[in-house]
Amino acid sequence: MGEQPIFSTRAHVFQIDPNTKKNWVPTSKHAVTVSYFYDSTRNVYRIISLDGSKAIINSTITPNMTFTKTSQKFGQWADSRANTVYGLGFSSEHHLSKFAEKFQEFKEAARLAKEKSQEKMELTSTPSQESAGGDLQSPLTPESINGTDDERTPDVTQNSEPRAEPTQNALSFSHSSAISKHWEAELATLKGNNAKLTAALLESTANVKQWKQQLAAYQEEAERLHKRVTELECVSSQANAVHTHKTELNQTIQELEETLKVKEEEIERLKQEIDNARELQEQRDSLTQKLQEVEIRNKDLEGQLSDLEQRLEKSQNEQEAFRSNLKTLLEILDGKIFELTELRDNLAKLLECS
Repeated sequence: MGEQPIFSTRAHVFQIDPNTKKNWVPTSKHAVTVSYFYDSTRNVYRIISLDGSKAIINSTITPNMTFTKTSQKFGQWADSRANTVYGLGFSSEHHLSKFAEKFQEFKEAARLAKEKSQEKMELTSTPSQESAGGDLQSPLTPESINGTDDERTPDVTQNSEPRAEPTQNALSFSHSSAISKHWEAELATLKGNNAKLTAALLESTANVKQWKQQLAAYQEEAERLHKRVTELECVSSQANAVHTHKTELNQTIQELEETLKVKEEEIERLKQEIDNARELQEQRDSLTQKLQEVEIRNKDLEGQLSDLEQRLEKSQNEQEAFRSNLKTLLEILDGKIFELTELRDNLAKLLECS
């Protein structure tokens, strides 16, 4: 299923001033949707908030995080990965308490997931294979809650605006990131298996050399025994003794041949393992190439997203300039209308006087 929203509310979003570390800086002009997300693939919880198409909160919940209520309508938590402190101003104490309860619940779930993962890593040495299906980010489903914090948060606009849905490029970027992480896990697994097979291959190669030496020694011994049998048959006059000795030698030769057959089967098995190792090497190379293609795709999507953000900012600036020019034109028009009114009154008075 991928990453899905499991709880949403609305609040004003703030971040601590990175310079003073004391003052709050608003990151949203109005109340926005703040949601908890659960990623079933990686078993992690995240807090995400979007202002239009811009992510103003992207915080992964860890077991050592703490959500602190600093007033009846304001709460905060520190994110060491983002190197910042987030603050949320709610419209009521009830919404703050509900958000804090969910934070504690998902924090405990993250702790249990981490412990379970560590136990699993200790019990098994072979990492599990993850599913190759891509996971898409699901859209947020906010509740209808608006308001400001009257005690701790700065004055902000009360009017809520509809939140823009993430662009197709942002969804594709998240999809590509999930696929990239999956292939990275696959590549790491194949690297481990390749290292084990390489070690086994080296050991098998050494054993093959040793068995070849033993085989050569057995063949030399067999030839020597054959020669010895021939000499005994020619020289010895004791037929029974020669026959008995020949039987023993033949039995020894048969045993050596059986041993040689076993060694040959072992050599064939080792050759098959070498072929399997080569196939795994080819698979690893293929996965590496796919990972590179995904990384190139990610870079292209990042460039497209940056271009769209620049075009949006340019459009907003043009609208602001148009509004400013229109306001100036209206002021000039009001002045001209006022002057025309005065001229009309003066002409009327002149007509009355005449």
